[in-house]
Amino acid sequence: MSKYTISSVITLFIVTLFIFPTLTNDFIVRGDIESYHELDYDPFIDIILSFEVISIRGYVETDEDAVPNFSVLLNINDEQFLSPNWGSNRYLYDINWTVNKNVPDNNPEVIIKIQLIDNDAPCDIGGSLDNNTVEIIYDIRTNHWFGDDFIGDSSGYGRLNGCDDGSYYEEEKDCEIWFNIYQNDLDNDTIPTWAEINLYGSSPFIDNSIDDFDNDGIPYYWEHHWNYAPNIWDDHKSLDPDDDGLTNIEEFLTSEWFSDPYRRDLFIELDQMDFGPNGEGFRVPNSTKDLLADRYNPRNIVYHLDDGCMGGGEIIPFDYLSLRGEILDIYDNYFLHNDPDNWRRGVFRYSVFIHDNFRASAYAFVGEGRIINSNVRGINSFQITTTAVNKAAKRRNVPIDFICACFIMHETGHTLGVDIFNPFGCDSIWSTRPWRLPFWIFHNYKSVMNYKYTFRLLDYSDGSHGFFDHDDWGNLDFTWFQFREN
Repeated sequence: MSKYTISSVITLFIVTLFIFPTLTNDFIVRGDIESYHELDYDPFIDIILSFEVISIRGYVETDEDAVPNFSVLLNINDEQFLSPNWGSNRYLYDINWTVNKNVPDNNPEVIIKIQLIDNDAPCDIGGSLDNNTVEIIYDIRTNHWFGDDFIGDSSGYGRLNGCDDGSYYEEEKDCEIWFNIYQNDLDNDTIPTWAEINLYGSSPFIDNSIDDFDNDGIPYYWEHHWNYAPNIWDDHKSLDPDDDGLTNIEEFLTSEWFSDPYRRDLFIELDQMDFGPNGEGFRVPNSTKDLLADRYNPRNIVYHLDDGCMGGGEIIPFDYLSLRGEILDIYDNYFLHNDPDNWRRGVFRYSVFIHDNFRASAYAFVGEGRIINSNVRGINSFQITTTAVNKAAKRRNVPIDFICACFIMHETGHTLGVDIFNPFGCDSIWSTRPWRLPFWIFHNYKSVMNYKYTFRLLDYSDGSHGFFDHDDWGNLDFTWFQFREN
């Protein structure tokens, strides 16, 4: 080998070792690099694709004696993988079953097919039992996928929902399944080598994941995941593509709890009063969260109740009677933590269970202390008394978890713009009296917002029940809670 050839090899080695790692976010001319990946979309590693099942929810329980027995049948490039059977519960969290498969580095697309099985019968996770197999095309160049699930679809990216066909009340074995797909890369920043070089001009040898190249307040990895250009400034403080009241900045702050900037998310902090000296009070059962999620999630409003799992869930010292001023103090001390600019004010609605209040068993209010709280923007909070919950459960002989869920869903409706006289029939005490005209006029308004049905059904109405009904679901205002009083 001549000295010139040796010199060339050494030069190439130095360029590879030192120049590639110092690539910045400046764009590289795509045409100059394209040929580099014609035969291998990541020449530095062997690409391993990972498919992870995170959680599963069965919406409808057809037979109380039936024991669910979920499993997942996965097909990756025509190779099948069958999960274990996960039985005894239709709510499965933190499953974390992962399949790893070596995929060709020279073919950009990986075909993935998913089936959810319950007791040997297919479930509906794509909006139709007639076609119970979901097909996704994963691109190893960008680690994005499309097909029956994609960025911006109504159920969310990495989430499949059998009720996407509107089958909220029909028994079609509707379920939801949460999953993630990812691949290895040299610098472990979750952005594939091909995308770093060809799309963004960043170094495939340096972990740039938390860098904010365009200074728009969102790091590289989040913008890439949601298909925003990390090199181009976006007004994330104002952008709210799903109109759920959460800006992209707030969607980023809640991303660890699976928020999606293109699908509506509903966050509620739940604080509770400590037990009294004689055992007064109770803790809201965990099953209440599932009852509520069963109502919102099918409509692609993903429900997040923070009972301590998202930084909230405070325990408040016991008090026999909490007056209005004391409740506002609780709001300031335990929700805002005496910071009026606390970011959670624009993300979470605030709920607090207290022992008793002489004004009302439950009521919604503006946390900043507005005197008039009905039909005003800014209603972001509500209190519920444990004494009222206990009385309602005993009087109706129904479980406490259901009564808690009814209270919470009703008061949450006020933070979504459904309030007294809006529509007529909401919060009318006369609707509970058969000898009063409103009882009969608003009979068709079958909503938890109608006192006649508050503890009889856990649902908003969809306006399909006839005269004087109201479409609550179609008129929810997710920004209603954000307009605080000046």
